[in-house]
Amino acid sequence: MLRLEGLTKTYKTGDQALTDIDLEVPKGQVLALIGPSGAGKSTMIRCINRLVEPTAGKVLLDGVDIAHLSAGALRRARREMGMIFQEYALVERLTVMENVLSGRLGYVGFWRSFTRRYPQADVDEAFRLLDRVGLLHMADKRADELSGGQRQRVGICRALIQNPKLLLVDEPTASLDPKTSRQIMRLICELCAERGLAAIINIHDVALAQMFVARVVGLRFGEIAFDGAPDGLTPDVLTQIYGEEDWEATIEKVEDEDDIEAAE
Repeated sequence: MLRLEGLTKTYKTGDQALTDIDLEVPKGQVLALIGPSGAGKSTMIRCINRLVEPTAGKVLLDGVDIAHLSAGALRRARREMGMIFQEYALVERLTVMENVLSGRLGYVGFWRSFTRRYPQADVDEAFRLLDRVGLLHMADKRADELSGGQRQRVGICRALIQNPKLLLVDEPTASLDPKTSRQIMRLICELCAERGLAAIINIHDVALAQMFVARVVGLRFGEIAFDGAPDGLTPDVLTQIYGEEDWEATIEKVEDEDDIEAAE
């Protein structure tokens, strides 16, 4: 599915954001990417779809090296990589439906997108997705009328209507309250399971990552410091990734949340 080989990013300032990253993400796997600020998490996601240009290495999606595609080939390849942003990246003056359909811009011609005349099959799929995330009744509302959680759900629909093979998710819960954060993480994981999608979720909340994913990768100074199951995030490992802290409290929080999940 996705394989990174020696992925490296060095900025013009000389700052080393990523160093020789080797990583495989099989079809259907949801992976949480954790680490302190500046560890290279967002850079890694953006190097995969080349919003940031890698300095070296390969980004192989089903064997195709994204890192070395021409501009036209890259546009086509990006159809297969849905992106969900922390800041939602919606067009505020457009409706929910129009924002979702914007995910089809890579497939329809310029004039169809300019006049917003999308194929009926795309419109039908947009309605199905909005129904799935509980926003069907808001299809005609403007994006600036929505709450943070609702905006993120629209962003999820916009990514999924591309019919991608891979989801790249950058801090999907950073601006949300704890309850909404859990709902969004649960929704992303359920949708990936339903569609057999692989996903990389960049997330700061370690406890939230441990609650919902089967695999966690920890970055520190642009290198992989941990790659394994959530229960492998012991206090010693978390200290290795983030530095000294009372990590027992974080582990206890996860255990408490698991009890709540079981009771719901």
